[in-house]
Amino acid sequence: MRLCRFDNNRVGVVEEDVVRDVTAALDGLPAYRHPLPSYDVLIANLDTLRPRIEEAARTATTLPLNTVSLLSPVANPGKLVAAPVNYQKHYDEVLANADLHHNNQIAVIQRAGFFLKATSSLIGAGQPILLRKLDRRNDYEVELACIIGKTASNVPRSAALACVAGYCVGLDITIRGPEERSLRKSVDTYSVLGPWLTTADDIGDPGHLALQLSVNGTVRQQSNTNDLILGIPELLEYASSFYTLYPGDVVFTGTPEGVGPLQPDDVIEASIERVGSMKVDVRTAL
Repeated sequence: MRLCRFDNNRVGVVEEDVVRDVTAALDGLPAYRHPLPSYDVLIANLDTLRPRIEEAARTATTLPLNTVSLLSPVANPGKLVAAPVNYQKHYDEVLANADLHHNNQIAVIQRAGFFLKATSSLIGAGQPILLRKLDRRNDYEVELACIIGKTASNVPRSAALACVAGYCVGLDITIRGPEERSLRKSVDTYSVLGPWLTTADDIGDPGHLALQLSVNGTVRQQSNTNDLILGIPELLEYASSFYTLYPGDVVFTGTPEGVGPLQPDDVIEASIERVGSMKVDVRTAL
């Protein structure tokens, strides 16, 4: 299933080039009062809500996909967890280029661990990236994004994929410079998730997915998740050993080689095999 959020927080199922509006199925969600849950309630209840969504889709109003504005398919993630330098060739290119590392200590992921991005940086494919600090490099990075579906703490890698609700195409935009990663990568609009959430049962093994990014029609990044240093199960085992992962948490799994700068009016097209493809406009922050 391809589940999207669009326009004024409508929820839809994407089939071919149409969206089936299944927002009415959300009436099956439990009622909540203050204090609200610190996780995404739709993702947390997706398994039990799915039959209702599938039933609603059969008779739902359909809209052409190219007429809707796609929002982040996860509305309320508790945290955005990101894996640095998790492709060997990207690790090599960072070490070799001072414009990328700025004399920051660069370590392999087993030593570097993860960093967190602000949830306020999250947008969907239908919203533009708004560049700041134009006197510095603002770089694109395409990544497979893993959406947590069940609470996971100290989960072993053998059980990790059972905790995944689905996958998205992710863009981890970054301002290059000497500051900590979390500052430079948490700018408003610098985390893009989309175009929809493809449920885990439609993906199977996430360790063999081709991914690609182009800017203005020119391919800049091209790789496969089988080149990850730490695969998805290992990443989730590692992350959940430090903190509990909750439904709707997003794990950005790392970017391959070929990162480079963005300019206002660029158009990014990013795709991941079996997950989806999205176009994202780049603008200047006002």
